[in-house]
Amino acid sequence: MFSTKECAFKHVTITVLGRTITGLRGFEFKKAIEKEELYGSGDEPIDIQSGNKKYDGNLKLLKYEVDLLNDAAQAAGYEDITEVPHEAIVITCQFKKTAQSASRTHAARGVSFTEMPFGMEQNAKNTEVTLPFIAMKIRTV
Repeated sequence: MFSTKECAFKHVTITVLGRTITGLRGFEFKKAIEKEELYGSGDEPIDIQSGNKKYDGNLKLLKYEVDLLNDAAQAAGYEDITEVPHEAIVITCQFKKTAQSASRTHAARGVSFTEMPFGMEQNAKNTEVTLPFIAMKIRTV
């Protein structure tokens, strides 16, 4: 049975290093393929050529989640989550509308977090940290 009902944020579960993230504020997974027009005679393209694939994204987390990720990294002998080798990190994102509906999972494999920003603004009620990442592959399962 097909339903046009969209998933809401409450239907999303993100798992990093085997841990379900409860302090998730946002996320983005992105696949890009280099493409450019191929020109011959005249000024109109005659084809589109493809190049390399690129996978990246980010997780927007509450600071306590970043602290827990860093604690896990330090327990494994690394300075923080940016130092953990990409072979060790998989991020899974599961969408499931209802208990009866089928789920759809996006998996980023070979993830390396590239930055560890930190900041706040006056009158902030919480601290959000956006962790950008690159990945070896993003697949939908």
